[in-house]
Amino acid sequence: MKKCILAALCVCAMLSGGYTQAEEAYPSRPITLIVPSSPGGGADFLARFISPELARLLGKPIVIENKPGASGTIAGSMVSKTKPDGYTLIMAQAASIVAAPYIYKHLTYKPLKDLVPVALVAKLPNILAVNAKSDIKSLAELIAMAKAKPGTVTFGSSGFGTPSHLAGEMLQEVAGIKMIHVPYKGAGPAANALLANQINAMFVLSSTALPMLSSKEIRALAVSSAERSPTVPDIPTVAELGFPGFEVNSWFGVFAPAGTPHSVIEKLNTGIARVLKEPKTEKAFKNLSMDAGGGSPAQFQKFIDSESQVAERLINRSGAVAK
Repeated sequence: MKKCILAALCVCAMLSGGYTQAEEAYPSRPITLIVPSSPGGGADFLARFISPELARLLGKPIVIENKPGASGTIAGSMVSKTKPDGYTLIMAQAASIVAAPYIYKHLTYKPLKDLVPVALVAKLPNILAVNAKSDIKSLAELIAMAKAKPGTVTFGSSGFGTPSHLAGEMLQEVAGIKMIHVPYKGAGPAANALLANQINAMFVLSSTALPMLSSKEIRALAVSSAERSPTVPDIPTVAELGFPGFEVNSWFGVFAPAGTPHSVIEKLNTGIARVLKEPKTEKAFKNLSMDAGGGSPAQFQKFIDSESQVAERLINRSGAVAK
């Protein structure tokens, strides 16, 4: 009997040692990084930008796969159901993580539970803008118009639950105004509507707004970040224009399926952090008005928890639910 117990303990020790070695050997094959949008978007740019250097640091290739649809939830569902071994990751955006649970009532997975944070990659402010031909010259004038004609001023967004939508909801909340939300299927159609003067205003992703500002096609009223953007320092924040605490940013981060070994997540986090500190990364991000992420997985989780609370409040306020 004692010999059997001893043999069993030896087997367990061997298996435990083998598992530890397998974790230490990560990665031993290519990693797939899923992008939940079409090529050319913010998530796609970031995934393709950080992957070459991250692959070099990890010693294995990183394959990018685009799987767009349903505001990123199709890709999110797929990744959440893959083996939690660190070989399938997703470059998710804010809406698909913190807003989707409150917009889509019949998701086949729980974004906040079935995906775990690996690293925050980038944060971007949104620029509140109007068409260059608009009579609105300032945030104060936009608010005055909305108060004078409740329910007639329109603001566009790239879809329900996106930062551009939530920023518009927060502005209504803090300013005590009522505007009409006009959601579009993506940032491109929404920006085109602003350029065509079909909507009164919109919180535009900074990387999208910068070219339009340079060509004088739109007029900036304020930025949604807590501090002014170094790229456009002349544009005031909504907070400093009379609404302290106002902050709604777009952000992107890498996530893994729940259950992924902690050691694997830490290794990925360390690698991404090194890529984000590279001079070429800082230069590229600055040109696009992006702030590099970084921080530990735990810090990222705390940030997500805070963002989720805000998203839930604003979505409930708007009554937005996907059909």
